[in-house]
Amino acid sequence: MKATILNIGDELLIGQVVNTNASRMAQLLTQAGIDVCGTYVIGDNAEDINHYLAHCLQRSDTVLMTGGLGPTKDDITKKCLCQFFGSELYENEEALANVKRIFSARGYELTPINRGQAWVPRCCTMINNVLGTAPCMWFEQGGKVVVSLPGVPFEMENLMATEVVPRLVRHFRTDQIVIKNILVQGIGESFLSDLIEPWETALPKNIKLAYLPQAGMVKLRLTAHGRHDDRPLLQQQVTEAVSGLYSLAGQYIVGEDMESLPELVAYTFKKYHLTLATAESCTGGTLAQQLTAMAGASEYFRGGVVSYCNEVKECALGVKHETLEQHTAVSEETVREMAEGVRRRLGADYAVATTGVAGPTGGTPECPVGTVWIGIAGPDGNVVTRLLHFGDRRAQTIERTAFAVWAELIKLVKSTHKE
Repeated sequence: MKATILNIGDELLIGQVVNTNASRMAQLLTQAGIDVCGTYVIGDNAEDINHYLAHCLQRSDTVLMTGGLGPTKDDITKKCLCQFFGSELYENEEALANVKRIFSARGYELTPINRGQAWVPRCCTMINNVLGTAPCMWFEQGGKVVVSLPGVPFEMENLMATEVVPRLVRHFRTDQIVIKNILVQGIGESFLSDLIEPWETALPKNIKLAYLPQAGMVKLRLTAHGRHDDRPLLQQQVTEAVSGLYSLAGQYIVGEDMESLPELVAYTFKKYHLTLATAESCTGGTLAQQLTAMAGASEYFRGGVVSYCNEVKECALGVKHETLEQHTAVSEETVREMAEGVRRRLGADYAVATTGVAGPTGGTPECPVGTVWIGIAGPDGNVVTRLLHFGDRRAQTIERTAFAVWAELIKLVKSTHKE
């Protein structure tokens, strides 16, 4: 079964709003065994909506649309759907009751323009949106399904997870897809490809391998396809494939079933009941932000210090003035004292520290732009350090530094806290 995603909105087309809906919808569909064959972003234009809807239906079994369902004149999706399916709008009682409930709960008066949210095409199945006033609409024609969802991300995601995806699975009896993510660090994509080529060539035909390079790491994604009753067999195939991968590249594998290294850090620290602190200079709070962006960070993250100037390194972290004078802020000696200082002062089991020249200016012949020191302090009193050299692109240096910190931290914790 194939699906196409059609995101509607001038704000998406011109880049004013980042289109996060497409990626989240694709994830939910793929997890349910539905192949996403394309994603389109178009503006609030009736001709384009009708054209791309027809095009998408030609190449897929279902089209999932978002956007253009608001109460204002520029929201034209419902009218376009009426035209496309030869229908007309009517006031749906259930949708109206939902709109009234939401306005009453918020203490707002229901105006005629907002009452219009309850008007939907007669030919659709209305699916209530419990989180918002714009209903979800399900259309069937010629064995194919079109679903129109609100563009508000949290409304869309709730409807996708609780209503739309389960209905699609029942309607089409979708095939099974088993996905396995393997995080690899310490080897480039091309070198990794050469290393595991024999294993990749021997994979069963129903298992596809994808290389997803990121700054400082590569995520390998195994995707196994089978019939709706083949899940146990697919899981066995994937388990055997992963075992073979370890025999070739085990030294570079830092985690499984995670989307990112910060996610793996969170899982690891929760698993071993450990705590973590951060001391950042060149990364400017990136490490702390990546941890706290995930729910449950308070279980293991004690806190962090952004010590962007030497005075803060001294007063907040306890870095010696003599160390900064003799070795400079970007040095192994400084990052050692930063890591141990924040670990001790915040009472954490482990602490990570970064200091460097992110650029694009500020470098010297002795310490060029892109020079970074990272440090990891553990409960045994030892501090592991690494000297890294990145390019003169500031954002890339910060991103790569964060990846390097997490990879080194995971390796250290796993080697110390074995099963």
